[in-house]
Amino acid sequence: MFICHSTKIKFHENLARYLLTVPPLPPSPCAGTERAWVGRYVNVKENGEFHCIVCDTRLFGSDKKFESGSGWPSFSDVAEKGNVHRIVDNSLGTVRTEVVCANCGAHLGHVFDDGPSEDTGLRYCINSCSLKFNAKTNN
Repeated sequence: MFICHSTKIKFHENLARYLLTVPPLPPSPCAGTERAWVGRYVNVKENGEFHCIVCDTRLFGSDKKFESGSGWPSFSDVAEKGNVHRIVDNSLGTVRTEVVCANCGAHLGHVFDDGPSEDTGLRYCINSCSLKFNAKTNN
């Protein structure tokens, strides 16, 4: 087992080896953050689902994605209750709420209470590199 010291997440040796071979190393395992406006899913408007890059758990639907102006993909709600866990984050001298994949513990981003008031009022601010997009095809 390997432990990511920033989040105390334990990784199976095979997963750790895999993550070390994928360029560039995504911030998912160790609570990093990609730069604003560079993520591949910031401007995606297609119909589909966003899954965890590590374990493929369904996290967010495109029906809840909105343009927040933050530079990261933003969602007003999760796809399925229980697939995303919230953790108090005291890093960087402030208190925020980190969100992680409930299945594997991969860091996804943070959730804030400044989202669309007509929906949940939440803004899940998510790293593109923590996600895998599955487009829905119209059959």
